[in-house]
Amino acid sequence: MKILRIIARLNVGGPARHVVWLTEKLNDEEFESVLIAGTVPKGEESMNYVAADHGVTPIFIEEMSRELSPKDAISLIKILREIRRYKPDIIHTHTAKAGTVGRTAALLYKLVTPGAGKVRIVHTFHGHVFHSYYGRFKTGIFIAIEKFLARFATDKIITISPQQFHEIHDEVGIGQAGQFAIVPLGIDVGVFDNSDESRQAIRDEIDVSDADVLIGFVGRLTEIKDISLYLKVAAEVYKNDPTTPIRFAIVGDGHLREKLETQARELGIGDRVTFLGNRTDIENVYSALDIVALTSLNEGTPLSLIEAMAARRPVISTVVGGVRDLLGEIVEQKDGFGVYERGIGIPGRSISDYTKGLLYLVENGRLRKSLAEKGRAFVETKYSKERLVADIVEVYRSLTGRV
Repeated sequence: MKILRIIARLNVGGPARHVVWLTEKLNDEEFESVLIAGTVPKGEESMNYVAADHGVTPIFIEEMSRELSPKDAISLIKILREIRRYKPDIIHTHTAKAGTVGRTAALLYKLVTPGAGKVRIVHTFHGHVFHSYYGRFKTGIFIAIEKFLARFATDKIITISPQQFHEIHDEVGIGQAGQFAIVPLGIDVGVFDNSDESRQAIRDEIDVSDADVLIGFVGRLTEIKDISLYLKVAAEVYKNDPTTPIRFAIVGDGHLREKLETQARELGIGDRVTFLGNRTDIENVYSALDIVALTSLNEGTPLSLIEAMAARRPVISTVVGGVRDLLGEIVEQKDGFGVYERGIGIPGRSISDYTKGLLYLVENGRLRKSLAEKGRAFVETKYSKERLVADIVEVYRSLTGRV
């Protein structure tokens, strides 16, 4: 079975690892896989090294990137050319841009190529742009495009969480219920079994003592993550108690870094927040953290929280998108925040509520340990790389009648 996989760009984040792992693993006696990727724009860090580390050599299309552009027409032509050359059984697109350009090219291929009617088209929503990204008009255009593609150019739509399925199908009205499959992300859980030596090395690097509680944000420095809220919470923590042993770190890079560093200085916490940039030793970074925090406006399924749970680190997050599925059921409702099965959840965007939830977690060591162990057990069961590959194989076999 020949699989042609398409993604807009291999930038820092979960989707890049996701497509590389699938391309690597689905090259055996049953499958043959090829990966097409666009270019990583200025201001974003490339993860092309992940593909190289896993023996995957993508076909790069220079004109395809994140934003809408007249160059998308060139991308479409080049993808169509690769489809005609490769003659795949399944075309699987990932992320919004690749989903639009790739599925349009796939539809054209099926319309103009004799015998191409058996090709199956799959699209994975790793997140979505249907709220908190753009204004109403632009969002409406994207929804209309997705509805068209779901009806005419998609055999199977994959979401990465039940909550994401609810938002995309039930709330926005994209696709038919029978078109969907829910396939959670997968990670290499074992790499997060780090020793205390790794933890201390990172903490020494950023001058954090063993007595300090180190809070960390991990991810791209982009608007949808609302890292400005994270910094405001940090400032509130120090306002309440200037001598607190809590420290903050931001792990990742992006076009907002300079602006965020300026904000930290203006809030008077420039010396208490460490910007670590992108790291290739991310498993060691998690071992150095005591709590992992997320302040996003919208999420598919945030890789940083899954990795934190794998590393046995308690998490706190705004309750948006697929975060609900990671946290589990609410156990206890507090004033402004909730204690969930596997983390602390903040329902709104109040600085005060987030601060209260964070301090509650900092002050309850027993709760931190309990959440960490529950998170690890959950990830081992639900988010292993092996489970991801098996689920995708099942989707492909069912689409092609090879069950």
